[in-house]
Amino acid sequence: MKVAVVGAGAIGAYVGAALHRAGADVHLIARGAHLEALRSHGVRVLSPRGDFEGRPHATDDPAEVGPVDYVFLGLKANAYAASGPLVAPLLHERTALVAAQNGIPWWYFHGLPGRHSGRRLQSVDPGGSVSRALPPERAIGCVVYAATELEAPGVVRHLEGTRFSIGEPDMTVSRRCLDFSEAMQAGGLKCPVEPDVRNDIWIKLLGNISFNPISALSRATMAEICRHPDARGLVTAMMRETLEVAARLGSRPQISIERRLAGAERVGEHKTSTLQDLERGKPLELDVLLAAVVELAELTGTAVPTLRAIHAVADLLNRTTSRSLK
Repeated sequence: MKVAVVGAGAIGAYVGAALHRAGADVHLIARGAHLEALRSHGVRVLSPRGDFEGRPHATDDPAEVGPVDYVFLGLKANAYAASGPLVAPLLHERTALVAAQNGIPWWYFHGLPGRHSGRRLQSVDPGGSVSRALPPERAIGCVVYAATELEAPGVVRHLEGTRFSIGEPDMTVSRRCLDFSEAMQAGGLKCPVEPDVRNDIWIKLLGNISFNPISALSRATMAEICRHPDARGLVTAMMRETLEVAARLGSRPQISIERRLAGAERVGEHKTSTLQDLERGKPLELDVLLAAVVELAELTGTAVPTLRAIHAVADLLNRTTSRSLK
């Protein structure tokens, strides 16, 4: 099995090192000091489950790698539209794209029966720009439950979780999913093949859609948000509205709001990725988290006043912050 990791940051390098440990032919696409470290000493993973190292091939030139069986996308979703030049040299006729992203994916309605089948969401696939770079028929959904951070160039700190749920957009259990799952498990990761991975998307989104923008607006950690009664109530309202949108689309994830809150509180004094991006002066990944669900609410006629309000101020924060960096 030949795998390219496009965006070999903390999650991408972690997955690449695990697959390499399993015997896959892995190629990491990276840049800068991180790439130089990968080239000189490979990936070093520091984990409570046991440290390990891997030395997969690393490059900044996908043409050097050539066509692969799987492309694991470790990029933020807001970089997908511009990823075409990186991905195109890696494709052959059957190459699958394993899209490890938060939020609503660009392929959400691909292969989904019903009146919305094939619909494109402007918030996540503006003008079809993502679909042109990443054809939906190649996509395998992937929901990441692992937490990692790049401690230093070439050094990944694994904090918790090893689960990467995957599934086909058309809800079949395909051979390509089973093969990728087997390789991930051989590398020490959990990788269940879900008949309907959209349920996992909504479960993960419950936390991202609420904690991520609130943390950026307040500069608070997840535990601080949970301990503040009014902020906790705000999170609850956002989760409730999100579950209603999911239900209108036929998804009913089997998790309660209280259980989701308890899980977030256990994470502790953790800064969400959106708050970390804000502190680093990076664009905030809000379109796939908030704007997409507001668009889906309009599509299904669902009232989401809390989501709309938080989206308005978070989007304003993103725009003013981006303007100040120019």
